[in-house]
Amino acid sequence: MAVESVEFNGICYAEIIWADTKVEQTTFYSPAESSFQFGLLAHKAGFVEAPHYHKPFTRTIDDLQQMFVVQRGVVAVELFADNGDQLREIVLRQGDAIVLIHGIHAIRVIEDMQCVSVKQGPFLGMENDKVFVGNNQ
Repeated sequence: MAVESVEFNGICYAEIIWADTKVEQTTFYSPAESSFQFGLLAHKAGFVEAPHYHKPFTRTIDDLQQMFVVQRGVVAVELFADNGDQLREIVLRQGDAIVLIHGIHAIRVIEDMQCVSVKQGPFLGMENDKVFVGNNQ
């Protein structure tokens, strides 16, 4: 497998980087204009990147994307269209990663899991972070 895009009606809902994906050189999968950049870093032994920092730049972000990287266990990520119809269930295992780009999502833990979760900040508190949809709250 490799990187997989989950699209519906021309909208990208998620990108999956399967654990067995290999690249020879650093490869980013998100569009350059995306507010959340993700990809795989790859360098040959001996590569050295000079000390550096990233230039401050004011960015306006009006979407919130989230990335999970499964460290252990098994988790199902369910993706839903804007109207609430389920689009797909994706089962992730150790080393798999998913970027949730658009739409409604839910998780179901199949085996005790631990994931690295990354999303844009700042965190505005639970009351401002999530909008629950449907009857499964």
